Amino acid sequence: MSISTIFFDLDDTLYPPSSGVWEAIGERINLYMCQRVGISPDEVTALREHLYHTYGTTLRGLTLTRGIDPRDYLAFVHDIPLQDYLTPDPSLPSLLKSITLRKVIFTNADRAHAHRVLSILGVEDCFDQIIDVLDVAPYCKPMTEAFLRAMELAGVNSPAEAIFIDDATHNLRAARALGFYTIRMGNASADGCCHAVIQSLHDLPALLVSLQSPKSEEP
Repeated sequence: MSISTIFFDLDDTLYPPSSGVWEAIGERINLYMCQRVGISPDEVTALREHLYHTYGTTLRGLTLTRGIDPRDYLAFVHDIPLQDYLTPDPSLPSLLKSITLRKVIFTNADRAHAHRVLSILGVEDCFDQIIDVLDVAPYCKPMTEAFLRAMELAGVNSPAEAIFIDDATHNLRAARALGFYTIRMGNASADGCCHAVIQSLHDLPALLVSLQSPKSEEP
């Protein structure tokens, strides 16, 4: 495989999903919907589920159906004490720097949240670029348009020269359909959504080495 770039998801990919970060953000999303949008607490869960499946993210759904300010939403929902949830892995910076391919964060969060996460993890200087949800607006993962825009911003000419790493199956399926080599992060099976699964980023270098062999070039 001739790979130039790795696109990394941010949350629940650069750190374990057991951290509790997503649960804390989820609580802030619920609070935003109640306080800022005026939705009844009894309706929040079902509406979030509907928006997520219909529009890709709650943010995109609320923007299109309720006319919210995306920046206000992103600032509100990411206002959590990340340092209480995330613990730096001292070996992660050297691991990432050992990977000579271009490394790009591609997230449905915003750049401010990405910088905070990377800073706390101690890997802010390990990535070449951050592409956030505002960069690909009005789209978001898993929309094809979002991936195409991310490729354009990263200077990637073809999905065939890129790897996409994420924990979410719907994002992986979309990337795989476009032609990315896809890697699922976490303790789960490939489930038809990706080419490979790794338990943590520590497994990534060995997988990248294996991709250099002809037998790895499978559809």
